Amino acid sequence: MNVLATDTATPPQVDATALVDRALLEQRVREMYRLVATDPGAPRHFETGYSLALRLGYPERLLRSIPAEAVASFAGVGYHLDLAHPFIGDAVLDLGSGSGMDAFCAAIGVGASGRVVGVDFTDAQIQKATFLRARDGFDNVTFVEAGIDELPFEDGSFDVVISNGAINLSPAKHLVFAEAARVLRRGGRIAIADMVSATALEESTRRTTELWAASVAGAIPREAYADALEDAGFRITTIRRNEYRFTSERVRQACRTNGIRSTTFAAVRSARARAADGRRLGPLR
Repeated sequence: MNVLATDTATPPQVDATALVDRALLEQRVREMYRLVATDPGAPRHFETGYSLALRLGYPERLLRSIPAEAVASFAGVGYHLDLAHPFIGDAVLDLGSGSGMDAFCAAIGVGASGRVVGVDFTDAQIQKATFLRARDGFDNVTFVEAGIDELPFEDGSFDVVISNGAINLSPAKHLVFAEAARVLRRGGRIAIADMVSATALEESTRRTTELWAASVAGAIPREAYADALEDAGFRITTIRRNEYRFTSERVRQACRTNGIRSTTFAAVRSARARAADGRRLGPLR
């Protein structure tokens, strides 16, 4: 299946830039996740924090080894680090790193000889994560304010890419996957926890920025998501469902209607990966 192709019956899936006002969408996402950083306990349509992380499968010992404030602002949708396998000395990139929980967890896995870089476009999240990094001495972690579909890193800079509940917020998923392939070395690993759907959502839903920011309208069919990863040059090794639920009944109903579920994908970058501009990415190291 070529998920980049469109017809009159099915709205674009991985590339929805023609359907949604991207500037408005990014404004709404930033507003929401600024509040996640500054007021993590406030009621919202999704859960945050320690109890969520435990229920998704994060080891309690690991959570207690990283800054508690990063855990409090955790808003991920699954546990993926067991599939990412961050080894001692690895370079790890976290796409949509938020307040840094996954980045700090990965930093423990890679040790002092490894490094972790978190990327997020929400200023308050980057500021909070950077403060916690300095305060708690995570010298092998850095945070960069940037978009996940245009990464400021050289080709083949990382051994592992992770992302948790962030790529569904992007209307240009094909660019995100292409960038992830570009910055990974050949044979590098990617592990993503994200929201996907059972069927294609209606176009009216996909044009609503509020529903994008709610992690609903950006969900695409699981098969389209997997195809997009493969088109970018990844070989999928694992797909598994996560036990995740929203707190708002309205959003839960939307998820039931469209079969939207949290799913984790693990894959390996192959030799046939291509950059977003179509350049072939050969063996890097």
